Amino acid sequence: MTSTRTVAAVDLGATSGRVMLGHVGPDLLEAEAVARFPNTPVRTRDGLHWSLTTLYGPITAGLRDAVRRAPELASIGIDSWAVDYALLRDGRMLGEPYHYRDERTGRGVDAVSAVFPHPSLYARNGLQFLPFNTVYQLAAEDPAILEFADTALLIPDLVAYWLTGAVRAERTNASTTGLLRISDGGWDDELIEALRLPRRILPELVSPGELIGELSLGVLAELGLDHPVPVHAVGSHDTASAVVAVPMQADAAAYISCGTWGLVGVEVERPVLTDAARDAGFTNEGGVDGRVRLLHNVMGLWILTETIRGWERAGVPHDLVALLTAAADEPHTTPIFDVNDPSFLPPGDMPARIDAWFTARGIRGPSTPAGYVRCIVESLAQAFADAARTAGEVGGVDVRTIHIVGGGALNELLCQRTADRAGMPVLAGPVEATALGNILVQARAVGLIDGTLEDLRYLVVRTHHPRRYEPQPSSIR
Repeated sequence: MTSTRTVAAVDLGATSGRVMLGHVGPDLLEAEAVARFPNTPVRTRDGLHWSLTTLYGPITAGLRDAVRRAPELASIGIDSWAVDYALLRDGRMLGEPYHYRDERTGRGVDAVSAVFPHPSLYARNGLQFLPFNTVYQLAAEDPAILEFADTALLIPDLVAYWLTGAVRAERTNASTTGLLRISDGGWDDELIEALRLPRRILPELVSPGELIGELSLGVLAELGLDHPVPVHAVGSHDTASAVVAVPMQADAAAYISCGTWGLVGVEVERPVLTDAARDAGFTNEGGVDGRVRLLHNVMGLWILTETIRGWERAGVPHDLVALLTAAADEPHTTPIFDVNDPSFLPPGDMPARIDAWFTARGIRGPSTPAGYVRCIVESLAQAFADAARTAGEVGGVDVRTIHIVGGGALNELLCQRTADRAGMPVLAGPVEATALGNILVQARAVGLIDGTLEDLRYLVVRTHHPRRYEPQPSSIR
């Protein structure tokens, strides 16, 4: 196979989105950014929402730019964050999707737990308890709205529907809803009925690599295309795509997909439903080629970016690069806090919440911007190290290396301190892992490359060289 062709990846994150061109061949894997755009939530009287109608314009504009650069585009694939959804009736969206950080989910947790306490729910769906999982969000919906709706689409499925008119639910993202049977990956009709949720709104499931549909005639005209272009399912949960591009080979490794969230885990062949996995807060999510992503959600760089946004809102802007440089000179003996404390989930004043966490425990916290940044980095590094070790223990993997992919791979201080606190090497990169994983699955679907998941990762190894951080145990207090 000697051909080199191009696919387009629509990659939507919690703070920004992008359209990437993927140039792929037997010894070539490149991701070229053609459009980047912000993804800014909006708060209305009824809560915090995503503005998907605002986001869709830059998506199609980015695809137009992609087509100008690559008129013979072979495929399009879409990935995004998980759990959030839109309700539709007769093809019309009934309102902008709620944001998973919206406070309404609490009543959904109470409603579901009254029928299925977490241990029994875990046995059915294998998911870590997170109050924003789709099952809790749907349980918090107004029953009249659920009755009126005829379709529920997760975010990448919604964008695919707008592009093609095809109503599908991709499995890796659907696995985060809490509504799939862990035993066989189908919709759990018994669970759905017991929770009095409408089964009819849940679409047919498709797996990564399967065809969702072709661009509609209207979209083809809008993009300036005169030939059919397929939209393929990829690992549409962005972490599923990122894990495809983790350059793991024979090494026993854990991965950290580090962005707004830090998803820390190992890849396994079968779900792990032990009490130890449940009690440690590990989730079993669907991966590409039927793999299982056994992982733990760590609050991630959200705490750092929200801290900097808070200072900006207060009229005291700070440059992140300069802050990280100054933070590297702060003592490594700075106290650390539990980054997974629920108080850090909603938007707001992060330094004040960090202060409150330390004050409640009689600990003196940081007092300068650089001190806060060092404290956050140290706390994240400890959480990452702990989760990587625990992932290996509950998943039966002898973890000896940690791969960090995504934006966090650029944070040298975080990578080094994770290596130090874990006592094992950290390999950082590729930064564009999510887009690369999206691209790889599409490229295989249209025949530009072939092989197993390991073969796809070997292409990443050959074309993207991670930076290695060796642990320095003497720097741990």
